[in-house]
Amino acid sequence: MDTRGNGLVAAALVALALAASAQDAQAPDTEEYKTSQVRAGEIVPPRVAAPCQPGACPFAGQTVTVLMVREAKAGALGEIKAEFEAATGATLELVQVTHQELFPQFMSDLTHGVGRYDAAYAGAWWLGELVAGDHLLSYDKFYGDPRFPAWDINQVLPAPRRLLSYEGRKYMVANDHDGQVMYFRRDLLEHPQHRAAFAAKYGYPLGVPATWAQFRDVAEYFDGKDLNGDGTPDHGLSMHLKVGAQGMFHFMSFSAPFVIGPRNPNLYWFDPQTMKPLIESPGHVRALEALVELVRFGPKDMLGWDLGRSWDLFLAGRAALTFTWGDLGALAQNEGSRVRGRIGAAAMPGTLEHYSVPVGQWVRTPRPNRVGNTTGGSWAAVISKHSKAPEATYYLFSLMAAQAKSQVYAVRGWDGIDPGRTFHFLPPDGTARLQTYLDAGWNEADVRDYLHAYFENFSNPLQFPYLRIPGAFSYWQALDVHLAEAVSGQLSPAAALKAAAVDFEEITLRLGREAQRRAYRASLGLPR
Repeated sequence: MDTRGNGLVAAALVALALAASAQDAQAPDTEEYKTSQVRAGEIVPPRVAAPCQPGACPFAGQTVTVLMVREAKAGALGEIKAEFEAATGATLELVQVTHQELFPQFMSDLTHGVGRYDAAYAGAWWLGELVAGDHLLSYDKFYGDPRFPAWDINQVLPAPRRLLSYEGRKYMVANDHDGQVMYFRRDLLEHPQHRAAFAAKYGYPLGVPATWAQFRDVAEYFDGKDLNGDGTPDHGLSMHLKVGAQGMFHFMSFSAPFVIGPRNPNLYWFDPQTMKPLIESPGHVRALEALVELVRFGPKDMLGWDLGRSWDLFLAGRAALTFTWGDLGALAQNEGSRVRGRIGAAAMPGTLEHYSVPVGQWVRTPRPNRVGNTTGGSWAAVISKHSKAPEATYYLFSLMAAQAKSQVYAVRGWDGIDPGRTFHFLPPDGTARLQTYLDAGWNEADVRDYLHAYFENFSNPLQFPYLRIPGAFSYWQALDVHLAEAVSGQLSPAAALKAAAVDFEEITLRLGREAQRRAYRASLGLPR
């Protein structure tokens, strides 16, 4: 996910800039971020499409206009512009706006049938609203056509692959694959002195947390210790808790194993029969209670932090733990990071007990109940139903989806395109070459941990149910506000989630309960 709408690119750039700056510098509150540490074009993907011959260009005279979030040099799309135009004879126009403007501007164009934009970079949660409104063109008839650059949807791992389609039709062209994992300081967890002291205090060996209870103990143990050798006490963990800064996404991934289990894979958001909100269930409440307790082991300033500030603390070597998107692993390899070669990653911790909504009781599991996630935007192109150049538009994004380009996007970090396809992962998980990552500056131990964590996350058959219905972001914004009330102590976790449930119900009533029920069931793959 991301503060600016393309798989965390802007947040990624801000975090790296902060890591290279003074540790207490204030994150800029803008949509465009500049850094001397990461520059677009340092690692360039190979050309895939040969220039067309004069008089034989397939889309000569056509213009493809894409609406996207503003980023330096227009990001990966700006990088591919010359190749696309030479191969097709078409002209590519990139309209860059702020993250806040992106969805409403695209929706306005769609609902009025103007067709100014042929495509937009969309967050995966948009699909429910866009498909329900019959605003998008499925690319089913283009996929596999030899006129277009080839890419294989089956190379996308199962969990992110599900986000590319809706009710059996393909809408999003594979690009970014968001999900959250846990990051930890490998050097700290392996240090003999810390291992002995931790075991003496907690009665079990220090290691990579497999449950959120263990995560809590590790955070408590390291909180207040000097973790980067500068003589200053540091912190057990780093989080960002500012309202409007995407904290609700982290709560989703964190809370999933408190609520979802093998026999209850979907009942997190609503009852699909009635659209009654489930966000105030005992599992959700216990999860929020656990999250509130974790706040004790991080800086007090976290309550006002955005994502970049949280990443900055970890990149500076001042926190032992965090959980977030894939961009942090890539950023840790760059100049300015103090944790390169020391940053481990693993799938999100689980719980030994979760609340089953269907049976109305807590269910214990013999092993940690771990839930995979595709939390975030998984930002990818969608084609407007009103596009005046749909084939040229699909050509553009299938070109970006080609394996030779996607391999580079996932390796270099600055473009915000995270791994999620078989050729991104090292054997035995996938077919990537370790040397590809080493050549890009990755530390071997770091990249092995990072990629395997994401492979496990996306391959887990138990996945957090992604919300793709009209008003999805409105529900999330309401949750965000009330989560902040809980972590700041204004409301108890139970009261905060009760307030969120009331807001959820109001949103459902405003949008129409029956329409929302049908959309929700469709998003879960259930009959309407």
